[in-house]
Amino acid sequence: MEVLAQAKLQFAQNDRIDVNLLDQVVRIMNQMSGKEQAEANQILMALKEDRDSWTKVDAILQYSALNESKYFALQILEAVIQHKWKSLPQVQRDGIKSYIVSKMLELSAEQSIMEQNQLLLHKMNLVLVQIVKQDWPKQWPTFITDIVESSKTNETVCINNMNILSLLSEEVFDFGSQNLTQAKEQHLKQQFCGQFQEVFTLCVNILEKCPSNSMVQATLKTLQRFLTWIPVGYVFETDITELLSANFLSLEVYRVITLQCLTEISQIQVETNDPSYNEKLVKMFCITMKHISSVLSVDLDLAAVYKDASDQDQKFISSLAQFLVAFIKEHVHLIEVTEEVIPENKRIVREAHDFAIQILLKITMIEEMEVFKVCLDCWCWLTAELYRISPFIQPSSLYGMMSTNREHPRRRLYREYLSALRTTMISRMAKPEEVLIVENDQGEVVREMVKDTDSIALYRNMRETLVYLTHLDNKDTEMKMTEKLASQVNGGEFSWKNLNRLCWAVGSISGTMIEEDEKRFLVLVIRDLLGLCEQKRGKDNKAVIASNIMYVVGQYPRFLRAHWKFLKTVINKLFEFMHETHEGVQDMACDTFIKIAIKCKRHFVIVQPAENKPFVEEMLENLTGIICDLSHPQVHVFYEAVGHIISAQIDGSLQEALIMQLMEIPNRTWNDIIASASTNDSVLEEHEMVKSVLNILKTNVAACKSIGSAFVTQLGNIYSDLLSVYKILSEKVSRAVTTAGEDALKNPLVKTMRAVKREILILLSTFISKNGDAKLILESIVPPLFDAVLFDYQKNVPQAREPKVLSLLSILVTQLGSLLCPQVPNILGAVFQCSIDMINKDMEAFPEHRTNFFELVLSLVQECFPVFMGMPQEDLSTVIDAVVWAFQHTMRNVAEIGEFIHKKEKNMRTNTKSYWLLLFNGL
Repeated sequence: MEVLAQAKLQFAQNDRIDVNLLDQVVRIMNQMSGKEQAEANQILMALKEDRDSWTKVDAILQYSALNESKYFALQILEAVIQHKWKSLPQVQRDGIKSYIVSKMLELSAEQSIMEQNQLLLHKMNLVLVQIVKQDWPKQWPTFITDIVESSKTNETVCINNMNILSLLSEEVFDFGSQNLTQAKEQHLKQQFCGQFQEVFTLCVNILEKCPSNSMVQATLKTLQRFLTWIPVGYVFETDITELLSANFLSLEVYRVITLQCLTEISQIQVETNDPSYNEKLVKMFCITMKHISSVLSVDLDLAAVYKDASDQDQKFISSLAQFLVAFIKEHVHLIEVTEEVIPENKRIVREAHDFAIQILLKITMIEEMEVFKVCLDCWCWLTAELYRISPFIQPSSLYGMMSTNREHPRRRLYREYLSALRTTMISRMAKPEEVLIVENDQGEVVREMVKDTDSIALYRNMRETLVYLTHLDNKDTEMKMTEKLASQVNGGEFSWKNLNRLCWAVGSISGTMIEEDEKRFLVLVIRDLLGLCEQKRGKDNKAVIASNIMYVVGQYPRFLRAHWKFLKTVINKLFEFMHETHEGVQDMACDTFIKIAIKCKRHFVIVQPAENKPFVEEMLENLTGIICDLSHPQVHVFYEAVGHIISAQIDGSLQEALIMQLMEIPNRTWNDIIASASTNDSVLEEHEMVKSVLNILKTNVAACKSIGSAFVTQLGNIYSDLLSVYKILSEKVSRAVTTAGEDALKNPLVKTMRAVKREILILLSTFISKNGDAKLILESIVPPLFDAVLFDYQKNVPQAREPKVLSLLSILVTQLGSLLCPQVPNILGAVFQCSIDMINKDMEAFPEHRTNFFELVLSLVQECFPVFMGMPQEDLSTVIDAVVWAFQHTMRNVAEIGEFIHKKEKNMRTNTKSYWLLLFNGL
């Protein structure tokens, strides 16, 4: 466009800028798209990067008709202040400062002008704060006085000044460590605290006189920022706590921000025994609760009210929850009145405390998850506090006989409230860790445990709270759960959601009762759930109930270990569920089976009373019938579970027989495939055949993972064939890439072939990491492995190289240590230079290769360092180059390499001088 060409030419000149032309370019940037927008953006970026562009800012701010252009000008000015301010002459700095202040006063002179230019004024405030950070206090010692005095001249100026002080507080106290040097940050903090009296006096005057709603709002918001850092004397040696709690909570417009201020006060860490401070806090709390009680009643259904409330009312309830939690966690000891006969002078405090706890219980029932998490944080802390008073499990038989007079006064104070809390926790119990079926980057369908999500964190916090609640009164917890279960059975509260939550809650308290109580409770729960399963019609209902039964029994291994017949019944029931095609049931059956197998594995390999052989043998005899309806990922879980059971067999010959029996089915298919491939390897170009190989390998990995070193016999049976398949598929992948280029790697068959290679490497990595027989690995595993894998890695195109080769080598080096030193030259010759060539172009390409390569370097340096000392200087230079390249990365494991080499340096003799010379030259 002609305008853009004209602008490009005009902006490149160093004379006065054509502001009208700038406005047109900014308008194109904001309103157009495609090529014109990109060109306009390029012109604006070039103008912003011009070293003298800041000299044109005043003209843009003065004459531009667009706020967007003015905003752009302020961005230029902000960058100059941040990066070049100290290099500007003092007269120019003073001129910029005066100009910004005058423009701000102009824009904040009247309410209407201020509202029209809100965004622009905020940017100006940010620019001024950047100047203040540079010049205050040395070059602008009167800044605080200036801003306080100007606040007295005009209401809107005062509001904007409060915003400036709030921004400055954020920049110095909240984000100072990110954008200031430590010394500068400390200096500004001291200066702000030292001159805060003027600001504090201004804030108090405004709050006492209440000139207008908007000014009070701005002052309260600014004060809330200050309360995180101001010296505690301003809070506890003035009347600010009473001023806030007594005057502003009754007015709806100020409630939220006032509660936020009171929350900050509640969180102040007071390092003094001055009783007047505690008196102020208690008085503040009691006044606050009095005002809140005039707005909210303990009889109110807050959950229902919150659902239909306005945004402002919801913020109020949320802010109230935050205040209550903050005060209770920091100062609950000040408001707990534990005497049975309450003294008159403490009655108001006790009433305020009771009201606060009741309101917090009501807020806990609100469905909004963020509000619930705030409350949960408090309940988790409080129940832990009460538990620690007397941390032991009380047998229920004795518990009922104990006099409540012997109960600790704090526990007695909260007894009724904790009973109500148990009901809430049980009815709202979060979902435990779950397993998802996902497709990975290689197109394989795999099972993946969901970890570290908000829901898992929520479950863990709720479980912890419920565990403490059960320790505090297991009879009450049991009663609440059995009542909820009865409501499910009689249909009063039956729903899938309610049943799931109840069963998750039942499962979460495993181990909190003495064994006798746990047995009685669990038998009751299982009996009622089985009865519910019989009672309900419809496959969906039965599937949900069955899944919950499986989940509950899987959570109570102590009970299962003590009752073999019940354990056997449960396992057989799980095998039945493995044929149930309803969504989720088979997954739950497999997950429960592996959970039980890990916790009760010894019971399956011994002959139980009234049995004629171990149950594991019976299981393996019926293996085909058990797993015939499971998907491949589910079969892998099953094999891992049985592997755990087999690992418990201490008789080596019996264990080997069990492994062979377990692997019979995959071995039969494997032998058929290998027989066909030995006649004609083109069968490994059939996609379904390659998928079968991949599935067999995954089954081997699953079993090896749990069986460990005893898997050696099975691996020995298939090892040579594994390496043959690896070589054949490597050749086929290389041929495909040679023929079709890198696009061949996107082909589904080629991707599956590579997945097979990767799984072979994973199987070998798993076995080696779990096997302590260094002689076996060195003599039987390493020679054929290096022959097949290292040459393939070296000759392949970079995109087809398997990063798992590098991680396998790291595991080998770590396991064998110095025994592998004779093989280090072969390793370096095969993978070193070709890997370096892949990752030395930038810091991002081939991320998995990069990580695994540096981990290999680390393991070699740690385990085989003497080998490097005997290298020819040219080869050593290559290693040093890699180490120097490693130093330039920010990865933690790469930094460890540097650390380790530094430690080695101290122990090196003089004959290694050339090594360190090379290293330092490289650096």
